[in-house]
Amino acid sequence: MTYVQITLEERYAISALRKLGHTCAAIARELGRHRSTIAREVRRSAWREDGRSYRPGKAQSYTNERRRVSRRNTQFTAAEWAFVEWLLREDWSPEQVVGWCARFDLLAISHETSYRRIWKDRACGGTLWTHLRIVTKPYRKRYGAYDGRGRLAGKRHISERPAGATNRSRFGHWEGDTVLGNTQHGACVVTMVERKSSYTAIGLLRKRAAPEVNARLRRLINAQPRRVRTLTLDNGTEFHSYNALKAEVATRCYFATLHHSWERGANENTNGLIRQYLPKGVSMEHLTQADCDRIANKLNRRPRKRLGFRTPEEVYAA
Repeated sequence: MTYVQITLEERYAISALRKLGHTCAAIARELGRHRSTIAREVRRSAWREDGRSYRPGKAQSYTNERRRVSRRNTQFTAAEWAFVEWLLREDWSPEQVVGWCARFDLLAISHETSYRRIWKDRACGGTLWTHLRIVTKPYRKRYGAYDGRGRLAGKRHISERPAGATNRSRFGHWEGDTVLGNTQHGACVVTMVERKSSYTAIGLLRKRAAPEVNARLRRLINAQPRRVRTLTLDNGTEFHSYNALKAEVATRCYFATLHHSWERGANENTNGLIRQYLPKGVSMEHLTQADCDRIANKLNRRPRKRLGFRTPEEVYAA
């Protein structure tokens, strides 16, 4: 059954019957409506000066105003939607679009509205939804067997890092890890994230081996305009030659607790963002360093909520 909104004539009838002392249920029977419909109409459209009187003319004007500002009547122009869609196609999340627009007072839009636009576009065959992040299902460690991965004597524990690294109060403290392709030892990437700014650097590895990792990390570190004071790494064997790296770049290396990836939260979160461009199980043999730089630039020019919707590039260069 299709719902039909209350007409102006019915509003005059409601007003007259209320003056005669009829209840909402009695008025509903008289008009052939559900009593909840009448009660809601009286509650929503009572004259606002005293909150009790029901005046049909006022009730109609309130209804017209609600209809004018309803979501069925979009509040944004075609140009404004084109701007929002352009930001979404730059792989910004709806929340980042909202926060960045609010920061510069460009557009008052909610992320729910952005998502509705994305799903409507998808229903019409559009591709906006393909620019959303897809977070794969996490896997858990299989306990019960001895795991010698990452066990190397003499490593500095993450708890020994300087205070500036822990509380993000000082530039120069980074976290690093590798992001794999479709094999354990083939082409992959090594990532570095600066903790204070979330600025990201990505390097291509043709194989996941300690000499390759050291060579690429050395190039990434030397390319930074700021000093890389510390580097907190995962416990993978590809980082076992960290002493050789430390001697070349004068950067102190620290290691998280085994199987405690959340201790390197900045890096783990960034690796999740990188998976939008380099999905799990997909070969990286075709990848070039230019591709890695392009992905890093995408992330560094994307506003972050933690940074007050400034970009990592802005904060790192400040």
